[in-house]
Amino acid sequence: MSAVHHLPSELSSFVGRAAELAAIGEAVAAGRMVTLVGPGGCGKTRLAIRTCQDQAAAGAWPDGVVWVGLEQETDAGHVAHRVAAALDVLLPARPDPVQVLTAALRDRELLLVVDNCEHVLDGAASVIAEVLSRCPGVAVLATSRSTLGIAGERVWRVPPMALADALELFLERAAVGADVRSGARRVCDRLDRLPLALELAAGWAGTLSLAQIADSLNAPFALLEGGVRTAPFRQQTLEGSMRWSHDLLNEDERVLFRRLGVFEPGFAADAVAGLAVGDPSGERLLRALRGLIDKSLVVADTTGEVAGYRMLGVVRAYALDRLEEAGESEAVRDRHLDLHLALLDRLAPLLDTDKDTWRARVGDVYPNVRAAIEWGLSRDDASRGRRLAVACAWLWQLEGRGPEGVRLLRLAIERGADERGPLQAEVLAAFALVADSALPGIEPYEVAREARAMAAEVGAPSAERLAGVFGALGRLAVGLTEALEEAEAVRDEAVRAGDGFVADTSAAFIGLVHVLADDYREGIKHLEPAVEGLLGRGDRGIASNMLGWLALAAARSGDLRRAGELAERAVATAEPLRDFHWTGSTRGILAEIRVLQGRLEEAAAAMEPIDRLVAESDHSPLITGWERTKAMLALENGRPEEAVAWCRREGAWHPEKSEEVLAPDTRLVLAAALRQAGDHQAAARTLDALSGSPLTREMPRIHAGMLDELALLAHATDAERALKLHHEALRVRMDHDLVLGYVSSLESLALLHLRRGAAEIAGVLAGAAERARADLGPAPEDLRGSAPGKSVRVVDRTVAEALRARLEQEQDPLFREALDRGRTMDLQSAVAHAARGRGPRHRPESGWDSLTPAELSVVEHAVQGLTNPEIAARLFISRGTVKTHLAHAYAKLHVANRTELARLATEHLDR
Repeated sequence: MSAVHHLPSELSSFVGRAAELAAIGEAVAAGRMVTLVGPGGCGKTRLAIRTCQDQAAAGAWPDGVVWVGLEQETDAGHVAHRVAAALDVLLPARPDPVQVLTAALRDRELLLVVDNCEHVLDGAASVIAEVLSRCPGVAVLATSRSTLGIAGERVWRVPPMALADALELFLERAAVGADVRSGARRVCDRLDRLPLALELAAGWAGTLSLAQIADSLNAPFALLEGGVRTAPFRQQTLEGSMRWSHDLLNEDERVLFRRLGVFEPGFAADAVAGLAVGDPSGERLLRALRGLIDKSLVVADTTGEVAGYRMLGVVRAYALDRLEEAGESEAVRDRHLDLHLALLDRLAPLLDTDKDTWRARVGDVYPNVRAAIEWGLSRDDASRGRRLAVACAWLWQLEGRGPEGVRLLRLAIERGADERGPLQAEVLAAFALVADSALPGIEPYEVAREARAMAAEVGAPSAERLAGVFGALGRLAVGLTEALEEAEAVRDEAVRAGDGFVADTSAAFIGLVHVLADDYREGIKHLEPAVEGLLGRGDRGIASNMLGWLALAAARSGDLRRAGELAERAVATAEPLRDFHWTGSTRGILAEIRVLQGRLEEAAAAMEPIDRLVAESDHSPLITGWERTKAMLALENGRPEEAVAWCRREGAWHPEKSEEVLAPDTRLVLAAALRQAGDHQAAARTLDALSGSPLTREMPRIHAGMLDELALLAHATDAERALKLHHEALRVRMDHDLVLGYVSSLESLALLHLRRGAAEIAGVLAGAAERARADLGPAPEDLRGSAPGKSVRVVDRTVAEALRARLEQEQDPLFREALDRGRTMDLQSAVAHAARGRGPRHRPESGWDSLTPAELSVVEHAVQGLTNPEIAARLFISRGTVKTHLAHAYAKLHVANRTELARLATEHLDR
């Protein structure tokens, strides 16, 4: 039996149609499309549901039968997202979702059923046409009031029910015996054996005799003869039967019937209560609702925990016509808007305690919330629509609805463009919240800064704090120090105000900045409590992202085992959101950790679900670090040219499309890839540009990696320069306790010393590196399923392979003894030995040229007048380290204090 997904419940028995079902079943086949066409009420949806059940029972589709209902969809451009949601496919926030969707479906064998296409005919046709052309194993069954016009579409026009079936349906729904078949036949004949019309007529069997029903059905047809004569006969039949049924309603039922038309399919009884006027107890309303259900004008679904109600599309259209006719449309839609504003106001406290529950509650009514927002934004006074858009922002931010949120919030901003007040500040802050994960580039952060400034001016402190978080995030492009200072200010504001989300998010961001600056101990100290606070409220999106950064901090600190656990937790936290950005971001980090662990197959497996979706697109998936991790994986597998392409692809979204827009980490990987591909000149240009970036000196790991790459370029041409650069890289790593980078230094220095003929120190460092790789790697039980012989991969692949080859060739007893000695060293001892054993120093013992890069950086800040604590904060090092560097500088420059240092620096610069 094939699995069935999202199939609507059948709330009444299915009658007859055996011949039709057999014909439809024979027509359905992989690579083909069948469209059930007919007027509203002819039974298209019920035939499709029963066909799904039959196909599933036959086990015809290995990947199942999937139902996509479009009755709530009003935007043709959103059809692909509806289909993707039903198929559990994550779509990126970009303009070509159909390409991603078809990539996910290409190898699947399934029956895709798309119901009610007439609402968004062009959108449905375009999506289905692409699926059919690219996915040979997919069959499509559609229902629509008109054909979709797709090449190869097989149109199956739904006929009236056979007389025997029509009689059985009417008698069952009317709950009368077979002794009244003659009266029932008259009704069936008058209603052209149209299922919905028969259901409507049967709803009156408890009030009128069958003869009375049959006789009274003459009137509507007489009325129709003076109406729209061009309408198809069966459409006239349905309209006539609906008019007849409507005319028999009492006044309360008529009023409620037309007002319910404003609800998107799927509403609860408490929502209906908001439409009651002059009925404080709600008793009349409930009686009217019961009457509409009894007469088949409203369908009740009691299969869930809370009863839900809906109108069939054709019935809802008739109700909306009656609402317009009564002159109540604007007033009732306004009431519908107020009702959902009040609902989200009532649910708002959950945002601070349980966002998972809030998300589920708002998600249940989202079609109505969206309709209310669109109506509110269309009014002359759009303030209520703008308020509701702000209230809904968290749903757009947390789930895969970002593009729709961006669209509606843009409109909300436009509608308040002439206003400078608290509401406009809140709308701008909400846009920054949603756009952060839905839009590329700097626009979200520019809007955040605008929102913060406006909020401060007009007195909207909550919006000011929320915008401040994303404004600080945008400051990363300026520098880590600036971003840190702004985030600390926002955190302090939030703590004073008791704003838990902003306090935890800004604290997590402070931790992130420390991680970027390679101060992992400080980063972890801020991240751990902040993440737990976010998780406690159900802030899964940001929490999952920060768990990922916590994993990277653990990895770069040398704790790769814990890093893997944290990365797996990040993925598990994000996946319930079913959001491309959050899920993709955490999977990218998990893959990076697996690369560092040497578990390359698992790294590829972590990325595969997203890779499959974007494989044939030239667009970036807009997931931070995705292309870099793909490049790292390509390098580990010996494909440097592919790695170059992946790195450059990271900037594809940017208009300039230059290396300047790549992240520092990516530029470093690009330089390594270019070097390994043999393009040393291009690698040198990339490193030169990276050295000029203001972020490089603020990121010691990048600075050290850049020095190592420059050294590797110099190995063959200038061994002395290479040695100097490798030792400078090691010094940077020692200054900042960059544990994971120590192995790179040990192996690079070991290889260079071997090439220079310094066998003893080369052996010690090679042996120490070998032990360090084993110590840092995952536990043996964690390596199940990995490629044989894999261990932690924290070094350049080409260096490791070249060193391994030299080790196999080297037979010098002195080298072999040193190698064994190195294998007994712990990592810290080995690093200290490497720093002492750099061989002849070419840096002078005194003077400006004797200063190390770290010492020079501290001196530069000191002569600017910064205190030791300020220098420590600026350079992300401890105060003790600042004091040590200054003491070394004083000794080398022969000065006793800062005053003498400043005077000497001025003279040095003047020269």
